[in-house]
Amino acid sequence: MTKFGLNTICTHVGEVKDEQFKGAVSPMYLSSSYEFLDVDVKRYPRYFNTPNQEYLSKKIAALEGAEDAIIFGSGMAAISTMFLAFLQKGDHLVVQNTLYGGTVNFIKEEFPKYGIEYTFTEGYDVDDFENAIQPNTKLIHIETPSNPLMTITDMKAISSLANSNGILTSMDNTFASPVNQNPLDFGIDMVMHSATKYFGGHSDICAGAVASSSQHIERIWNVAKNLGGSLSDMTVWMLERSMKTLGLRVKAQTKNATKLAKWLEKHPKISKVYYPGLKSHPEHQLAKSQMKGFGAMLSFELSEELDSYKFQKQLKLIKSSMSLAGIESTVISPHLTSHALLTQEERDKVGISDQLIRFSVGIESIKDLKRDINQAIDAL
Repeated sequence: MTKFGLNTICTHVGEVKDEQFKGAVSPMYLSSSYEFLDVDVKRYPRYFNTPNQEYLSKKIAALEGAEDAIIFGSGMAAISTMFLAFLQKGDHLVVQNTLYGGTVNFIKEEFPKYGIEYTFTEGYDVDDFENAIQPNTKLIHIETPSNPLMTITDMKAISSLANSNGILTSMDNTFASPVNQNPLDFGIDMVMHSATKYFGGHSDICAGAVASSSQHIERIWNVAKNLGGSLSDMTVWMLERSMKTLGLRVKAQTKNATKLAKWLEKHPKISKVYYPGLKSHPEHQLAKSQMKGFGAMLSFELSEELDSYKFQKQLKLIKSSMSLAGIESTVISPHLTSHALLTQEERDKVGISDQLIRFSVGIESIKDLKRDINQAIDAL
């Protein structure tokens, strides 16, 4: 199915055919109980194989160029199940230091209970990962662009390093989405998403996904059915509907983000902008080599004299909101939300300042977004 273009995959792959009434959209199968005599597949919601679950996974796999995929009730359900499928007592994980705070907290809180060892890299260059590898390392996990500082990690270099040491790789591709980046093309073994974000795109769905080889997905499924992090078929149906416009939405959002980043970089009241599409970004050339577009996420720091909390209170169009990637533009303070579970020392170490604002750019008119930012600054 990957021979189709992006929008064709979004629109058609993973549909459940309505054989009875020939409807234009997938029918929704809400049954929690299915026939078990004389059937090829014994279906059950917790087994991730109801008709809607099965077919949506095909769409996600096609978008990432993977053999197979599996969907979960949240991004954290996806990543935690993936980790537990490939790591056991005595194993070691190398994990990037610039990472989503929820993932960091899961590793620190839960891994000691399982006897799983881990090392956070000092930086995100390939040498940092190589220095962190131990004899019992089984998995390297990365995130690029990272949340919230938009650092870019060299996927091909990490994959090559892992392969030469007999280590698997996994990656969080939430920020870029399959529209802007396909990690499997650069040798990454497993790709996960918080499908709550760009896959859903309308701030009304909570879901997660992992795409990989059929062999790896089967191993994840064997753990997933025991942990029970499956997704309701009502939500699966809504997600499949939302993903039909994924390509259109993300490309429009990416276009807006690129324009806004360039504008913010020149703004006298903005001290720094983090966006891989800017030539000033330290990994701009690397981003160009592995991304089709630079994404719709950016971060910026207000000048010291401006209060970031009061700034967000003054915004009238852009919403202050916990999540991201909806069609509406939203902002948050990472030190109060995504990275609130980290200590001040940990936030300082990775560059999460109190002045930092993460900006999820939507599809609104670019003029309206600029006007809103300016009036909020003027109000202070």
